[in-house]
Amino acid sequence: MLRVGAFAALLLCVAVLGAFVDVAGASTSAFVRADQAGYATGASKRAYLMARRDETGAPFSVLREGGEVAFSGSVGAQSGSWSKRFPHVYPLDFDALQVPGTYTIAVGGKAPANSPSFAIGGATSLYAQPLTNALSFYENERDGPNFIPSALRSAPAHLNDARALVYETPPTNRDGVFKGELTPTGETIDASGGWWDAGDYLKFVQTTSYTVALQLLGARDFPAQMGASAAASNFTNEARFGTEWLLRMWNVQTRTLYYQVGIGEGNTKTLGDHDLWRLPQADDEWGGQDPSARYIRHRPAFRAGPPGSPISPNLAGRLAAAFALCFEVFHTSEPALANRCLTAAEQIYDLADTNPHGDLLTAIPFDFYPETQWRDDLELGASELAIALASGTQPSGLAHTEPAFYEREAARWASAYESSGESEGLNLYDVSGLAHFELVRALRALGTPPGLAFSEAQLIASLKRELDEAVAQSSEDPFGFGFPWAEADTASHGFGLSVTAAEYDNLTGSATYASFAQRWLGDVLGANAWGASFVLGDGSTFPDCPSHQVANLAGSLDGSPPVLAGAVVEGPSDETSKGKVSGMRRCPDHGGDPFTRFNGQAVFKDNVQSYTTVEPAIDLTASSPLAFSWQLAQPRALGG
Repeated sequence: MLRVGAFAALLLCVAVLGAFVDVAGASTSAFVRADQAGYATGASKRAYLMARRDETGAPFSVLREGGEVAFSGSVGAQSGSWSKRFPHVYPLDFDALQVPGTYTIAVGGKAPANSPSFAIGGATSLYAQPLTNALSFYENERDGPNFIPSALRSAPAHLNDARALVYETPPTNRDGVFKGELTPTGETIDASGGWWDAGDYLKFVQTTSYTVALQLLGARDFPAQMGASAAASNFTNEARFGTEWLLRMWNVQTRTLYYQVGIGEGNTKTLGDHDLWRLPQADDEWGGQDPSARYIRHRPAFRAGPPGSPISPNLAGRLAAAFALCFEVFHTSEPALANRCLTAAEQIYDLADTNPHGDLLTAIPFDFYPETQWRDDLELGASELAIALASGTQPSGLAHTEPAFYEREAARWASAYESSGESEGLNLYDVSGLAHFELVRALRALGTPPGLAFSEAQLIASLKRELDEAVAQSSEDPFGFGFPWAEADTASHGFGLSVTAAEYDNLTGSATYASFAQRWLGDVLGANAWGASFVLGDGSTFPDCPSHQVANLAGSLDGSPPVLAGAVVEGPSDETSKGKVSGMRRCPDHGGDPFTRFNGQAVFKDNVQSYTTVEPAIDLTASSPLAFSWQLAQPRALGG
């Protein structure tokens, strides 16, 4: 179940304790939902009243800790209907309140309700801790010998990955089960390190490259928030850790890519990662000599293709971007590392298969990460290569040394992306929002070469179109969210939209989408039907029961420390899931689902078995540090 913090004690006893009764399960008929990270003093401020009956005209007040009224108003027109149980949702705006402090919202009328406590203050007081929490998530997700001891981590894991046998990609069925035996290539590689992908212990280039790119971009652009000048939230070392694993998955001499370590589902003769529930340090000796556990003890690494073969364009683009960003960040402090990265970036980009057939290569099985768009990945890769070539002294032997070459390439893929008719902004499956932003910055900083297939004005217009689609979606959603609640990766989309909105305003020198950037962020931090932050440790109410083995086995089951702080979970979806694995600690320990009554246009379940709603992952979390950094750094003009 979800945890309600000590803030609830501050609520007035004369009102129904909305956040408390969420968990207690009483049949309360109204709830106030607020952004639990809080509201910046000068930003827009909106909470929501969710009620069973018409509350139009009811009075509401924003109260200081002692109960003094700081702001008052009346409930206006409703923004929509959430469900049959809660057909009335109303926005509660209090933009004029800008005095820092801790507050609650009390609604009168026929069904009184109170919000959880929230803060109003400077951005640092609101977002510095969530940013630090996000870094701690990745530190806890580390695999290999260079783990970081914590309350959740006590030992290194998967040391046998340093001598991983390489196999060809096997055929699998729809459930990811492969038939027969894996086919070895005869190679052995060092696949140690990196981050586990999610609540399991698999490692993918697909998600790691995306995560590394966003961390390096944050370290480059926000040095005071994510980079060298940051204190508790300096992502530089963590980004380097991820980069080193990616470099181990690319053989620069043979030009061979290895894209996955471990198998999710075994077959009738072998165990896979998803068949077990255990702490990661147990794997190297799991089952002793039992042959059915051989792929647990000695995890296979999978090859994308023979040496020098074309690379699936999604992987080629995002790997090129990550390695080019490595050069941008480390060319001064660690030139040897930076040169390795830039050489690899160009090699991989040149091998991109720009006429792919069938499913893109993502993971075994493809259903784990069913990406279909790839032109945005190549646009991002080319944009970062252009910026990298102008960032520092280039290593010898590069095939392309002129930034203009990659500017043209990036514009070509931006045009192709636009022609595809797809549009999502920024998430694992679509990085167009970030790619367009980076290409505009490259053109402004490096100059615009003649003959571009897509102009700066078109790039900015494309970003605006993506954001306007999100705004249109917001107008149809009672909580003003820019993405449908019933689709996958809900929380991640909220962070991505917030980042994209901030990017557009930065490029245009405007505040066109500033309120939406904050509002979409607030939607995933508590201003939603469930009154839950979908980031562990952020806010007063967040999931207790993440579908994550370390969090379940070494963490608390009630939201008290230690929790996997900073981890972004899937969030609401169109379905919940179940499936007990031997060794799993039951959570919630009393069973049941007290949040069923809040389900409506989407469902959310806080249960360790519900990986569709409460499994955290490195890619889901990757855009949250950028979203927090944009809020912390505003107003800020990035280069160009």
